[in-house]
Amino acid sequence: MGRVSQAQAQANRRRVVEQASQLFREQGTSVSVVELMKAAGLTHGGFYKQFASKEALIDEAVTHAFGELAEHHATTLAEHKGRRAGAQQSLIDGYLSVRHRDNPASGCPVAALATDMARDSGDHGAHRTYAEGVQDFTRWLATDDEDGIARLCTMLGALLLARAIKDSPVSEQVLSAARTALSPAPQPRA
Repeated sequence: MGRVSQAQAQANRRRVVEQASQLFREQGTSVSVVELMKAAGLTHGGFYKQFASKEALIDEAVTHAFGELAEHHATTLAEHKGRRAGAQQSLIDGYLSVRHRDNPASGCPVAALATDMARDSGDHGAHRTYAEGVQDFTRWLATDDEDGIARLCTMLGALLLARAIKDSPVSEQVLSAARTALSPAPQPRA
């Protein structure tokens, strides 16, 4: 088999990072290199030609996931024509939905990677990216009255609990209760 072009090697690397980002959010960072490469449609032998280590891939995949989250925030804000409160409520409603609960691979890296980040005490890029991503998310959720931390904690806790009991009818009740708690109070009619 001949060598791949530099352009093909870069495309393969992007594909591995994107696939790892999804698999790590869905299954955790303990996914094996063999599984990752198979999911990307490549042989595991090429992994170390692309990455110095699995930790290096985790760093890139976490960065990629938070890039997707930032892009989602920007898109949501644009859809609401810059009206931050409307964009925030739309994001909260989507975050606390059955669809998001059931699709961690394409969902929020804050929720999906929390346990892995807590278990791994290493001081590497993924931890820094994760911490910065959490800070950015709380700033995005901030209002004039609060810094966004309580909102993110409510969203994250509800999503994790709903995923843990997703086969129970209580799961949807958890999501609904959190959405209600984070929704603005109805304004009385004049």
